[in-house]
Amino acid sequence: MAKYIYWLLFIGLSSVSYGQDLYDLNQVVDIYVEFSDPLWEAKLDSLKQAGNDGRLIGKVKIKGVTYDSVGIRYKGNSSYYNVRKTKSSKLPFNLKANTVIKGQRFPGDVKTIKLSNVFRDPSYLREVLSYEIAGNYLPAPRANFARVYVNNKLIGFYNNTSSVDDDFLTAYFGEDKGTLVKCDPSWNAQPGNKCSKGEKASLMYQGTDTTCYFANYEMKSDYGWRSLAELTYVLNKEPEKLEEKLNIDRTLWMHAFNNVLDNLDSYAGRLCHNFYLYQDSFGIFQPIPWDMNLSFGGFRYADEKKALDNEGLQHLSPFTHYKSPNRPLISQVLATPLHRKIYIAHLKTILEEFFISGKYQSMGNQIQSRIDRYVREDPNKLYPYETFRQNLTTTSEAEGVKIIGITELMKERVAYLQAHPLLKKTAPVITEVKHEVRDSQVLITAKVTEAESTYLCYRTGKYAPFQRVKMLDDGAHFDQAADDQRYGWTIPYQKGITYYLIGEAEKTASTAPARAAMEYYEIP
Repeated sequence: MAKYIYWLLFIGLSSVSYGQDLYDLNQVVDIYVEFSDPLWEAKLDSLKQAGNDGRLIGKVKIKGVTYDSVGIRYKGNSSYYNVRKTKSSKLPFNLKANTVIKGQRFPGDVKTIKLSNVFRDPSYLREVLSYEIAGNYLPAPRANFARVYVNNKLIGFYNNTSSVDDDFLTAYFGEDKGTLVKCDPSWNAQPGNKCSKGEKASLMYQGTDTTCYFANYEMKSDYGWRSLAELTYVLNKEPEKLEEKLNIDRTLWMHAFNNVLDNLDSYAGRLCHNFYLYQDSFGIFQPIPWDMNLSFGGFRYADEKKALDNEGLQHLSPFTHYKSPNRPLISQVLATPLHRKIYIAHLKTILEEFFISGKYQSMGNQIQSRIDRYVREDPNKLYPYETFRQNLTTTSEAEGVKIIGITELMKERVAYLQAHPLLKKTAPVITEVKHEVRDSQVLITAKVTEAESTYLCYRTGKYAPFQRVKMLDDGAHFDQAADDQRYGWTIPYQKGITYYLIGEAEKTASTAPARAAMEYYEIP
């Protein structure tokens, strides 16, 4: 019997669970910041408004350990500027341990701490709950909560989110030397006159001149503009070659996640931003979601038209931007029938595991109960305490904007998606997955019903891209009769083979394991 592996456990707590001491959702971290400069607040404002990453040096104490010479700055855009206008001191922070002391790390071997002020999320849940869900399906940051003190004065109760940096990359991809792009436009910058039309961080092709991409993307690595331009060219001009450049499956998971959770402050919405792309040593770009404080309908714009009302959020089509040339990462990827069917399978998996089951609501209740007193005691909370409890279930107001309740959104959204004609289609059922080593070959077999085709996706090595081959139901690959719904395929035996299966029907598909490729089968 084949054994499948929970990916996060398989690669070990020492890697993917980096920072576990700092991001454990069962604890609230106390973070003490100390500035010797009495004008620290004004100086941080000046650095932020100058538009650079300059930092003020201070001390940080966590879990009784003091870290000297930490680089500190404000972070964020709307979460900084809108809150600063209110004269509130609860502004988002970025703390970098190794600004001066190069080998210094915070607990859990963490280099950078990002503290968000829960902007426009009266529930305090959107960031942590969204990352908890996303991490089951693709590489995603971790998040919990922290009380932040400055010069021994409690500033507020914050989201504490792990950074997409070299530690994150090493944990998920086993390396950190590739191209890392933050897909977030510089809102006031404009590409040159000779550049092709682009739209924010949409990955539209803007020409061979790499300076055309400077306005819409932020390069976090030392190089990579040429690789980014090449990706946009293939995506828009030669999509048949896209699997050589992009992890399609993780892209489909990101789209499915954004759609189910109405996470429109992302690639899926009007601003088309808030994700990273990392090109690994195999030349494959890996998508990484980012910035979840407006997930669960906190941002109401799917496109440039007017804001969606509650019904519009609840009934957002799973194929939003399906035909849009301005969103090629959706329209070009979903133009391939098999990709479209796998996307439907991923939608169903997220729905079944977290929403039809009601698990998300149970998680939300547990988190709110755990942090209740900290929210109540927050001296600079951006919203009244009453809205904290209210916004899990019903609409609340933040800065004059109505923020839909999480269960108010998802109860109707789940019913809408379940009733969608494509999600109601019968999907293939994959059972009896087995593998057997025969001499220098591995025979992989499965029983797959309701399928027109069955595919084996396999790789050698923990971080290598999966290869896909079509399995056969011809008897010769299963030692049984042909056309008996038992599929098989043989591959050369090597150490470290992992695999998953895809069953494809006329309108939909299924994968085994359902969370493939974050979970997969392993050949010892």
